[in-house]
Amino acid sequence: MNDFLESIKSRDPAAKSVLSIVLTYPGVKAVFFHKFAHLFHVAGFDLIARIIAQTIRFFTGIEIHPGAKIGKNLFIDHGMGVVIGETSEIGDNVTIYHAVTLGGSSPSIDSERQRHEKRHPTIGNDVVIGSGAQIIGPVNVGNGARIAANAVVVKDVPENATMVGIPAKAVKLENKGNFRPYGVDDKVKDEQ
Repeated sequence: MNDFLESIKSRDPAAKSVLSIVLTYPGVKAVFFHKFAHLFHVAGFDLIARIIAQTIRFFTGIEIHPGAKIGKNLFIDHGMGVVIGETSEIGDNVTIYHAVTLGGSSPSIDSERQRHEKRHPTIGNDVVIGSGAQIIGPVNVGNGARIAANAVVVKDVPENATMVGIPAKAVKLENKGNFRPYGVDDKVKDEQ
């Protein structure tokens, strides 16, 4: 647990202490309680799992389906409006900002068949997903990728790519180490 909290402190300049992270960060609470909901989900107690998930959603504004698989050190910064769907898989050391959706495609079409399919994204390790981004369907986001604010991703993302726009496309950053999760400045070049 301490590694998790220290990983957040290292990624957030607003984090003044581990105690403040534990007491005031909604993403920490959502991830912590997701672990319990996921255990109940895996054990086949879906109703209990969903009640836990909905309760924590009420308190944090973050909705994580109990079936989602989450790696270590997920940091949901701010968190309000984050939705992580049932078949989502998230790697290690991922940062997600507010209003992000890891959603399924066509949920109202042939729901019975879709219950048994992978419908949500798979996010690699060390990915940053900017505020308002939508990653829709069973796409793969490669390790180290960056998804800019309000980007809509509907196709697989290569490792270390920076994606912007609707629909999202890869761009080159002049200063690759200076990714801005709230938006990308005018110093980008279209790779396509």
